[in-house]
Amino acid sequence: MPASWALSEQCATPMAVIDRGLDLRALSPALIEWLGGAHVRRGDALALLDATPPSLCDAAARALAQERRVWLREARLHSAIGDRVADLAFTPLERDSLLLEVMPATEPAAGARLSESLRGFAHEVRGPLAGMRGAAQLLQRRLDAPDLRELAGLVIGEVDRLSGLSERLLHAGAKPRLARVNVHEIVERVAALASTGADALEVRRDYDPSLPPVRVDADRVLQALLNLSRNALEAGARGLVLRTRVEHAARIGDQVVRLAARIEVVDDGRGVPAFLAGTLYEPLVSGRADGSGLGLAIAREIAREHGGELSHVSRPGATVFSLLLPITDDGAHA
Repeated sequence: MPASWALSEQCATPMAVIDRGLDLRALSPALIEWLGGAHVRRGDALALLDATPPSLCDAAARALAQERRVWLREARLHSAIGDRVADLAFTPLERDSLLLEVMPATEPAAGARLSESLRGFAHEVRGPLAGMRGAAQLLQRRLDAPDLRELAGLVIGEVDRLSGLSERLLHAGAKPRLARVNVHEIVERVAALASTGADALEVRRDYDPSLPPVRVDADRVLQALLNLSRNALEAGARGLVLRTRVEHAARIGDQVVRLAARIEVVDDGRGVPAFLAGTLYEPLVSGRADGSGLGLAIAREIAREHGGELSHVSRPGATVFSLLLPITDDGAHA
């Protein structure tokens, strides 16, 4: 048993030690109390706690195999007083064991969970982004081919944009920086990025030339659309259609706006899994084992901070995500 376990017995955080066989080798008093009594004891299988098997065992196995901390968000655990919800952290210890930390859910609003996750993400990416920018600048100086220098410049531009977004996310309450823009310039940037790289998508455009300027935060709208194109790639899409339309008498939530810009990202991938239909836009929900569950949550948050909405229709081979943004005659945000 790890030497540090003596400390955890005095800790208010519910904890347990799990061995390589995924059995509970020790339980802290705080965990026993949180579970409503000693209905689970030392030597029992971790699976006995799992209200949605095999999620706990899968997360613990990943932590052991990859030798890294693995988080399981909003896990449901059996207790003597009914199922309870908590965020779980599985941390590798010495002797092929794991420390399980249980962070009982206080049920904050989805937006609060998302904001906290975004700030953590922003803090973590600042260093890697600086390294990427330096490497791209070095490549740009050394490359002779104009098209390769242009690609290096594209990388530098994206790194600068993400660095700016990260800095803004680190300041709670940051508001969108709105300006009148031609949304086709944003969509063209998405097309350029989606068409680049070994796993590039074949991109087609279908633009409405009558679409007026819209007052938006261009960086945030770009991020939302990039998240949608990235999801398409991860869903096995080979082709992408970027479509814009002017929509009259558009319904956004409970309101009808006279005029709106509709930006659609259409892909031919596997479609949205049926089991995610009710939680697709919730933060930390993903249909992939290695997914962060933030892409669509961020995209919808961006839509709503502009007074708009993000929606979708999906079947295998044809998925359409629609970003609806209200506009007025002069292009101002409604």
